[in-house]
Parts: sequence; C-alpha cells; structure tokens
Amino acid sequence: MGHMSQFFDLTTPAKRFRLVAVLEAITWLALLIAMFFKWVLGHEEAVAIPGMVHGIVFVVFVVVSLITAVQLRWGLKVTAWALVSSIPPFGTLVFEWWAQRNGHLAELSVDTTPQRVAA
Repeated sequence: MGHMSQFFDLTTPAKRFRLVAVLEAITWLALLIAMFFKWVLGHEEAVAIPGMVHGIVFVVFVVVSLITAVQLRWGLKVTAWALVSSIPPFGTLVFEWWAQRNGHLAELSVDTTPQRVAA
C-alpha cells in the first residue's frame, strides 16, 4: 500500500510528470483497444470516449512536460524527446524510464555514484 501512495504523491514536478506519463500510456492502450473494436468488429462508436480521454491526457502531458522542463531545467534536446515520446504508443513510459535513469527526473532518478562504506 505504501508504494501506491508514493505513486499518487504529486508534490514535485518529477512525480507529477511520472503520473501523467503513465496516464498517457494507459489512455493509449484504451484507444488501441477501441480502435480494434471499431475497425475489426465494426463498432464505429467505440473510439468516441477513449479518443476524447486520450486527447485530453495528451494535451495535459504536453503541458506538464513543458512545465517540468522549465522547473527541472531540461535542455532543448531532453524537452524535445519528452514531447516526441507522446506520439508512439507507450513512448511516454520509455521516456520516463530513460529520464529517470539519466538523472533528468530529480529525486526519482537513480543515484549512480559509488557509495563509500565506513570501515
């Protein structure tokens, strides 16, 4: 339960970015499923709600990415990759993973410096 409460902790730009990145990927999945229902099973109305929700979350992701870029002082290259990651399905998850491991998500990033052990 503690891990889930950390996931919904939105006190920092990096944590807000992570949540929106995950939501963007989830809405992509919902839209892909809806497109299957529309194009394969012939349910034309299947994409109406998932499409609208994904569109809203996409715009929120772009805005949150730009705000996070300013607050965490991302360069133009990192910011551009964040924005481009919203285009392919699940790209936001890949970017979030990469940004975390490369020190671009502040407290969420893994500390890769060797730690000294006291003798």
